[in-house]
Amino acid sequence: MFEYSEVIEVVIGSPNEFSLEQNYPNPFNPITTISYSIKEKGLVSLRLFDILGKEVTVLVNEEQNPGVYKVEFSASSIASGIYFYTLAVGEFVSTRKMVLLK
Repeated sequence: MFEYSEVIEVVIGSPNEFSLEQNYPNPFNPITTISYSIKEKGLVSLRLFDILGKEVTVLVNEEQNPGVYKVEFSASSIASGIYFYTLAVGEFVSTRKMVLLK
């Protein structure tokens, strides 16, 4: 025999905080997805750096409204190794590590 659970109401709105998620898959070859959320409109910068801190590419550099975003990144033109990606929106800055294995 089975029973139904209580009804759960879900309200989807704007995020209430900034966040930068771990890319997936990680390690990856050659495509990965980076997710982030922003709580207020602002200039969003998402940049990729190599292990020495040299900027490899700019993934996002534009004004965006509050919301949850996903960026698909193809690393087919760069070498295997450890990379860092940094999200900056106003005063918020967050960095995560990714591993490219070819």
